[in-house]
Amino acid sequence: MGHEDVTHSHGMHVVHHGPRQAPPLLLIHGSGFSGGSWSPVVPALSARHHVIRVDLSGHGHSPPAPSYDVPEQAGRLAAVLDALALGRVTAVGHSGGGYIATALAEQRPDLVGSLALISSGPSPDALLPQPAVLRALIAPPLGRLLWSIRSDSMLRRGMTSVCNRPVEIPDELIAEARSIGYRTFRAVLRRNTAYIAERSVPERLAALGVPVLVIFGAADRRWAPSSAHRYETVPNARVEQLPGVGHLPMFEAPQETGELLLALAAAHR
Repeated sequence: MGHEDVTHSHGMHVVHHGPRQAPPLLLIHGSGFSGGSWSPVVPALSARHHVIRVDLSGHGHSPPAPSYDVPEQAGRLAAVLDALALGRVTAVGHSGGGYIATALAEQRPDLVGSLALISSGPSPDALLPQPAVLRALIAPPLGRLLWSIRSDSMLRRGMTSVCNRPVEIPDELIAEARSIGYRTFRAVLRRNTAYIAERSVPERLAALGVPVLVIFGAADRRWAPSSAHRYETVPNARVEQLPGVGHLPMFEAPQETGELLLALAAAHR
């Protein structure tokens, strides 16, 4: 994939794909990942769009930040978009990135024309018991020790433990995941939980009136797949469940995921 890197724009690493004059499409990765997590769908998206993918603060190539509150992360992202002067974008967030996309639309409706949330749990009660490898890596006190000595194979097991289909995680994504500190990851998860505990995502979206696409794997192993139906209460929302797909639709069903995102962007351009 050809791309142009713009490093440290308001504290974030930003990568552009596709023609700059094409309609803009913003990709926001989930907690513990990086912009590289979108690699399976970028070629299809960038054929029709100016794709902007970011590494959120403390992830990938972006340095840590003083705070990981969801509204503050959205504010930093808004500053990046303001600097790019793109107008309204189609904002796409995976998992915790969906909360930042939602907060961006809450703060700056002038920047968001439509939203797509992929595998974003609606509220804390929808969280499933996590796979053992993730519990070991995250929960103190063992998590802090394992984090410092985690191997590439352990990182791969952690990423794929929430998948339902076999996937290949590229070395580049593993390398970028290594940059995330234990305290950063724990802080991000805590602030994500606080954001959706304060007010559920469907409630937040209902107040916005922006067109929304929700993509959920019908076999998601992080969030209860049935919780996707809570988004059906949101006006202007379309909910798509992908059969046999887990928490990483970009890797498990890249063609279907890409087609759904292109249809959303085309419908609300």
